[in-house]
Amino acid sequence: MNTRLAAKQIAFYRDNGFLAIPDFLDAAELETWRRATQEAVDQRLASQYGLSNQEPAGFGNDYYKRVFTQCLRLADTHAGLRALIYDPRIAEMIGTLAGVDGIRVWHDQALFKPPHGNPTAWHLDTPYWSFSSRDALSIWIALDDATLENGCMWYLPGGHKTARFDNSGIGPNMGDLFQIYPDWAKLEPVPVPLKAGGAAIHNGLAAHAAGPNMTPRPRRAMTCAYMPDGCTFNGQRNILPKEMFEKLKPGDPLTDPHQNPLLWSRR
Repeated sequence: MNTRLAAKQIAFYRDNGFLAIPDFLDAAELETWRRATQEAVDQRLASQYGLSNQEPAGFGNDYYKRVFTQCLRLADTHAGLRALIYDPRIAEMIGTLAGVDGIRVWHDQALFKPPHGNPTAWHLDTPYWSFSSRDALSIWIALDDATLENGCMWYLPGGHKTARFDNSGIGPNMGDLFQIYPDWAKLEPVPVPLKAGGAAIHNGLAAHAAGPNMTPRPRRAMTCAYMPDGCTFNGQRNILPKEMFEKLKPGDPLTDPHQNPLLWSRR
């Protein structure tokens, strides 16, 4: 796993809000990540919807479900995937990019864009979450080649610097976000195609999107959102368990060792 960062990579991330690492996983590591992620997704779909692993991702006619099949917090139910996604080497790399003193998990999620799947509209990540930070990050690991044809990631470079915690949903209108941030419509989007095993890291306030999948094959990715240590509850539930959400008050620290484990600390 390639988690070493050069000074120019850190500078690029902080200036642009995203960073591509084409050779993040080697061939053996890629197969391990593919196997663990597919097993975890198959188990989740079977338990929630009764689907077998022979049925395609992106089932149903709902627009959002045809954007991607999304399975959250798979590390809670698959020990092998938990060991991969909670690797402290990844957390240290994330913390180094963000320039923070510690990194906790917010949530992992598999994102499988189905064959002939819909595009993913421009959006931000952090405004969905239960904390407000300008330093949260996500890693997006390509389990298949991510191409212009099958819906690779696109970013608006530098937008994270002027972002607020206002957002638009991921709906059928690709540019809804520009009604909130009209100046961003002038920015030149940057595509980030990746070979399988590559990774893209982006700031939670970096605008990102993906085109449609124009191929008869899925485009699979495993991702994880990371929260800087010291973040506090902002009143939004997001993926917090109901019992935890009802006990929290705005300003309370998000330090539960199961829900938000500390993976790396500079201290």
